[in-house]
Amino acid sequence: MSLDRRQFLITGAALAGASALPTMARAASSSASFPKGFLWGAASAGHQVEGNNTNADIWLLEHVKPSVFREPSGDACNSFELWETDLDLAKNLGLTAYRFSIEWARIEPEAGMFSQAMIDHYGRIMDGALARGMSPVVTFNHFSSPIWFSAQGGWTNPEAPALFTRYCQKVAEQLAGKMAYALTFNEPNLLRLLRVIGLPPFVWDLQKQMLAAAAAKTNSQKFVGLNAAEQEDLDTMTALLIKGHIAARKAIKAANPALPVGFSLAMLDDRAAGANSLRDQKREENYGDWLRAAEHADFIGVQNYERMDWDDKGKVPVPDSAIKNFSGSWIDASSLANTVAYTHQVTGKPILVSEHGIGTDDDKLRAQFIPASLVELQKVMKQGVPVLGYIHWTLLDNYEWIHGFGVHFGLHTVDLKTFERKPKPSAKVYAEIIKRNAV
Repeated sequence: MSLDRRQFLITGAALAGASALPTMARAASSSASFPKGFLWGAASAGHQVEGNNTNADIWLLEHVKPSVFREPSGDACNSFELWETDLDLAKNLGLTAYRFSIEWARIEPEAGMFSQAMIDHYGRIMDGALARGMSPVVTFNHFSSPIWFSAQGGWTNPEAPALFTRYCQKVAEQLAGKMAYALTFNEPNLLRLLRVIGLPPFVWDLQKQMLAAAAAKTNSQKFVGLNAAEQEDLDTMTALLIKGHIAARKAIKAANPALPVGFSLAMLDDRAAGANSLRDQKREENYGDWLRAAEHADFIGVQNYERMDWDDKGKVPVPDSAIKNFSGSWIDASSLANTVAYTHQVTGKPILVSEHGIGTDDDKLRAQFIPASLVELQKVMKQGVPVLGYIHWTLLDNYEWIHGFGVHFGLHTVDLKTFERKPKPSAKVYAEIIKRNAV
């Protein structure tokens, strides 16, 4: 899940009233099938579900004082032990793809020291997915990195691209043959997007104090995470991340030339409101460098959760009548399709919807939002936009970064004491769509 505006803003805005729901439900009426071979998936991310990722930078950031994280991840969903249970849940939904991340901090807990046991562990997950008829969609870095890497300055360190590529090469040499799709990075543009939409200054200040505490804890001059960094470092980080993607993609494809390798982006459904809208300027600031880097990708992963309108002054306030998620952000069933169409128009690349969902405790809203969004997605596909598949965020209610376990995006609930998983009604709605290959 993206550590974006939804996870930094203070929860408190109420969901829109029930009167907004019938409109979205009526929008979800279509009988046309999706293309044969269209991927139907759900996603997870290692740090958010595995638990006890003690060598990861985020684990350290959760425990220093002060911290922007509400609570530690702890055991999370215990998916490091229960990954087969998770794959069975995915199979029960009829999924044809399962997206998960490999934890760099487990593979390379110390610089240059690689764990064969951990490489084998992730290989077994890929084998398990394949045995259940699901294509493994694998993310090499879903925000979290080894503590030693971030203590060397993370993605402000000129050596970062080579260090990341070394890890990717080590994994790919053994596991790339089991992957259906690979993503080097999950939302490497995230902090730029947060800067553009305007995080409250106190959040940046608190994050700065947290990073200083982590630097002191590790006796390092500069501690930088992929999703926790200071504003003045973002341009440097972007250039090095793109360099890292290019080199890592080359290494991964050397191990399996047929494997499609891309990256995913955190993207708003940006809309122009009135004359002299700032929309295009904001798009350039949020995604411009990465959309140009798409020439070095086989596909682009689009991750969209909300709509944002821009006038000549900035963000337009969310209307009272809008459907909203837990943080009060604007939810619109056409947002995903709009974002997918825009990304393809700019890059010319095939699109994989690598994340899409809604943070809410009202599962009726989720159950209506999924089909309504897919109807809109199908419209742009009929217009010629190549979409490889749809991967819902997320399979399980999990650790949602600074909000801890208090925000829910999952198709299944998780009891954090017993780790029992239970499907929500929205899971059945999604499973029926998959079974029909049509909304």
